[in-house]
Amino acid sequence: MKRRTFLHAFHVGVASIALFNGKSHARHFTSLLDRTEDDKTLAYHRIQDIKFSTVQLNYPRLVGKNARLDLHGYGPNIEIVCLVTDKGAMGWASLRGAKRDAEKVMGELVGKKISELFAVKMGTLQDRHIPFDMALHDLAGVILQKPVYALLGKDKPFITDYYSGMIYFDDLEPADKPAGIDRILEECRYDYNVGYRQFKLKIGRGHKWMPYKEGLQRDIDVTKAVAQAFPDCDILVDGNNGFTSDQFIDYLKGIAGVKLFWIEEPFHETIADYQKLRNFIKSEDIKTLLADGEADPDQQFLRELIQKDLLDVHLTDIEGLGFTNWRRLMPELKKLGAQASPHAWGSLLKTNYTAHLAGGLGNTVTIEGVTSSSDEVDLSGYIIKDGKLIPPSAPGFGMSLLKKI
Repeated sequence: MKRRTFLHAFHVGVASIALFNGKSHARHFTSLLDRTEDDKTLAYHRIQDIKFSTVQLNYPRLVGKNARLDLHGYGPNIEIVCLVTDKGAMGWASLRGAKRDAEKVMGELVGKKISELFAVKMGTLQDRHIPFDMALHDLAGVILQKPVYALLGKDKPFITDYYSGMIYFDDLEPADKPAGIDRILEECRYDYNVGYRQFKLKIGRGHKWMPYKEGLQRDIDVTKAVAQAFPDCDILVDGNNGFTSDQFIDYLKGIAGVKLFWIEEPFHETIADYQKLRNFIKSEDIKTLLADGEADPDQQFLRELIQKDLLDVHLTDIEGLGFTNWRRLMPELKKLGAQASPHAWGSLLKTNYTAHLAGGLGNTVTIEGVTSSSDEVDLSGYIIKDGKLIPPSAPGFGMSLLKKI
């Protein structure tokens, strides 16, 4: 399975928008009759203007390689969209998909009542308007003077664990004089001081960047070193599909005694391989969660893995699937006894959207953190306390634009 970003393809997830129940949510939404008083308030506003721009996010350090991809850089320039109403309200968020896809349907939004595009209980009403999904949630919150988690039904949000998702193969950099394991420990210390009490370690160095045995040993040594240096923290590991099932079991044997909070995408997911892994961790009495669904997710197959007790945590990207679709998916996961942790790597905006999804719906085992700063977005409303992420009570997603659009 190729690992690729969800943001370049508008139709990623749309083919599986029916998710687990096989229903078209466009038909489901258009048949919705129980509009709320909040929806009536939204009906007083019409979309007057749609503006596109970008915002720059900056990582505190160079983020290096993972098992499959080269250097990840110093931070992304995110495409955003601003929705302005005839009453002067403005909501904004990152685009779901490419700008060109949003431009194809933006004319359908202009002049429409917000209540024709969005329902408080459900989210964005039409599949084709999903590029504006995040921004419509933000706009609704601004109009109603409520945080997004309150739109989802919680006056006070569920508060969720928060992990650092930016500990990559930085021991291998710079290429002419690799820093070694001490660099990983330095980064963990930095992240600890930020407030994280969970670290996700990228593993799989032997897939592409080091000879296999040497890379496997480095993965083992890094894991043990972090566990020893930070005994009060949880360790998550992410293989980015860089192992075979047998290779990953060798890794687990090498770190015997180290407790893992979760195992993420160790190999391309198949029933046979996950059954082998599940059998091994049970035989060794290893208490950990199996997490998957980030790379090119097949929603029906993920459901099958969950039903067979081969998957504990659903990881599909918060923007790749879309906020509205995650609102639909979460109750299905609860019924199946699975938890969520939407993929948010790359953008702290995605992390913060996830904080509201988790805050309103719960059932989220932890949230992926992407430490960033910005001169163009006020990110200060989100607080890290005791290793947990607390979203602001400000309207919408609670992030003000600092740049003029």
